[in-house]
Amino acid sequence: MKNKKDYQEYISELGQKIKTYRIMKEMSQQDLEDKTGVSKRSISRLEQGESVQVDNLFKILLALDLGENIEMLVPDQTKRPSFYIEKADDKPKRVRKRTVKGDFKWGDEQ
Repeated sequence: MKNKKDYQEYISELGQKIKTYRIMKEMSQQDLEDKTGVSKRSISRLEQGESVQVDNLFKILLALDLGENIEMLVPDQTKRPSFYIEKADDKPKRVRKRTVKGDFKWGDEQ
């Protein structure tokens, strides 16, 4: 059974990924500071796995063109297949009315 990561491991991993994206975009920490208004010290702290303010994290993600990934942090429950299954259970089940096509007679009774 795999142990769950604690929050510090997530922060550290996130910082490394952000640093990798920044370098891939050929941006220095100073460039990122100029683009986001987030101090170079905060950027450095994030990349080293230290905590930063959430709004600074979002500014950095947006500047690195990772904004679409923000929505994955807390997915919209209405877009999950299980949501639609649960909603379908609320609807009344379709019930066919039994129809009688006349009196039943055995073949030799006609």
